[in-house]
Amino acid sequence: MASAPQTAIRPTPAAWTILPRNAGPLALGLGLALILHFWVQPASGAFKTKVLLDIGINIILAVSLTLVNGFTGQFSIGHAGFMALGGYIAGAITYYGSFRLFGDAGFQGGILSWTTSQGSFVGPILGAGDLLFLVACIGGGLVAALAGYLVGLPSLRLRGDYLAIVTLGFGEIVRVILQSSRPQLYLAAEITSTSWPRLFTQLGGALGFILLPSYTTLFWVYFFVALTLVVTYRIKRSSYGRAFLSIREDEVAAEAMGVPTTRFKVRAFVLAAFFAGVAGSLFAHSIGGINAGELGFQKSFDVVIMVVLGGMGSISGSTLAAIILTILPEALRTVTTWANQYLPTEYALPDLRMIIYSLALILMMILRPQGLFGLHEIWDLWRRRGRAPSRPL
Repeated sequence: MASAPQTAIRPTPAAWTILPRNAGPLALGLGLALILHFWVQPASGAFKTKVLLDIGINIILAVSLTLVNGFTGQFSIGHAGFMALGGYIAGAITYYGSFRLFGDAGFQGGILSWTTSQGSFVGPILGAGDLLFLVACIGGGLVAALAGYLVGLPSLRLRGDYLAIVTLGFGEIVRVILQSSRPQLYLAAEITSTSWPRLFTQLGGALGFILLPSYTTLFWVYFFVALTLVVTYRIKRSSYGRAFLSIREDEVAAEAMGVPTTRFKVRAFVLAAFFAGVAGSLFAHSIGGINAGELGFQKSFDVVIMVVLGGMGSISGSTLAAIILTILPEALRTVTTWANQYLPTEYALPDLRMIIYSLALILMMILRPQGLFGLHEIWDLWRRRGRAPSRPL
């Protein structure tokens, strides 16, 4: 008896049918980003604002890695390499582009409240520097996505530990190449007389790429957080998401049902790399510089811990884990500092925050090995609680 023909998974909805459904969540995310920028950031100090920035950047990293480690069941530990690559490319665009366009690398505009000569408020506008920064973030993401494609195409034919070793090697190769780049240029005459391809090799070497204009604000970070969450959620609910999850559950069975597993794994890898590059762009412009030495395998492990703690395949779980694991070390540091104010010097507490942090992770993995939500989302748990129990007939 002839077997039925195999049909490959195809993307379900066209772009113009998806946009109306995404407009509401994106508008909500944009509104939240504006509230954080115009009301929360001015009321918060520099420390709290930095923590909020770190939370947003870690959410983008954790949710993007969920596409690979959670949805398709692969084990990538080189995510920081894409973050570093995106940050360096975006930094080169804003730093050298500012010299080419404005004559120096100073802050140009930013999200402003436009006022007239009489002092009346008109509304928020984007400065020229913001537009350059937006182009830099997208450019950094695209270069990271290209690197994800070039690395993912051959390596994603591997599985398990072999894939982990390849992605770890990729992250280290990126780190070494960036730290071996040529010295950074500082003079306007030098920069304007150097071609763009050569400028992208003048990235500061082992000293890092510094003096970047600080365009990253709570608005930009949480705008990209909203974009990452909406895109990832729509993918999970689409035929692409079902194909990803089928690869995770049983790759052989998915291939037998017509799912081109390598192609879908590469697509997940490329999309995850894009958002990691955007996160690197935001990170570089939040502290005014970037050093690949700080974005080695330790940073990749931190992101993997967020994904595992939240639940392999849970978007809301990865988001919540990123928030907890960003706040927890800082909260423990604050508690230790506060306690030492009331203790004699000879009884002062040492810096135990990393020990307590590690113990908390160990207990979490023992008591909840599947993570906070497993494969489910937080709203799925609410639906289960609200569902009435079935009665026996």
